[in-house]
Amino acid sequence: MNPLAQMNEAMLYLEENMTGEISFGRMAQIAGCSEYHFRRMFSWLAGMPLGEYIRRRRLVLAATLLQQGNKVVDCALMCGYDSPDSFAKAFASMHGITPSQAKLQGAALKAFPPMTFQLTIKGGSTMEYRIVHKGTFKIVGFKKRVTLQFEGVNPQMESLTARLTPEIIAQLKGLCDTDPKGMLSVSANYDDGFAERPKEGMELDQYTGVATTRPAPEGYDALQVAESDWAVFTSVGPFPKAMQDDWARVYAEWLPSSDWQLTNGPSLVWYESPDLTRPDCKTEIWIPVEKKN
Repeated sequence: MNPLAQMNEAMLYLEENMTGEISFGRMAQIAGCSEYHFRRMFSWLAGMPLGEYIRRRRLVLAATLLQQGNKVVDCALMCGYDSPDSFAKAFASMHGITPSQAKLQGAALKAFPPMTFQLTIKGGSTMEYRIVHKGTFKIVGFKKRVTLQFEGVNPQMESLTARLTPEIIAQLKGLCDTDPKGMLSVSANYDDGFAERPKEGMELDQYTGVATTRPAPEGYDALQVAESDWAVFTSVGPFPKAMQDDWARVYAEWLPSSDWQLTNGPSLVWYESPDLTRPDCKTEIWIPVEKKN
């Protein structure tokens, strides 16, 4: 079975268990990859975390169940909510009306059909990449917990980058002693809503700093990075669109067709120049990978 068909088989399993217990390990097994790889793959292919997708699908199914005469409390439990009140709040956020109003004939409800994945053939274009093996190192700089944004500049990053004075940048660059050399943007510790009550958005720790094997000076945040193979992709074009487009291609094209899968490690973005307004802005995307079984 090809990777695309396996993803769709996993989605079918999800639909069949939407109002019951969902085993994410089983979904990953059907998809033929690790659970972490499946979760991250889904988020980039769908443009939303898997937890958010499940939340929306369950609330759509709840509307159908309510119109069939099921009680609000029963629908709340089937959707994974602790109480009718929390369910009613989520339902109103999704549909714009309360669960009780949804029971009325002619109630206007939102649709959110089941998702499937398909291959779209476009004009061929190359992807420049290499595989690099690195031992352990650290990311040293500043950290902030943010919500992942798939398109455009993330405004949550402004307070983080504002801390990078010329003096601090010089100190960090002096600390850097391993590749990728220079200032980095690092994403780690993803939380994509895999809880009994799926939540909106994918949260992660966002670092701005450098790679180093040296101890972190006082006043800086540090992230320990394990030994790993890394797939490194080069992107050139207007920032951030070119990089985000290439990042999406890594998930939609390269990973499904390669012998590699994601590991539970941080992803790095290296910038050739601090001037991100250049039309030919060059970046490198570093993602930790391992051979598929």
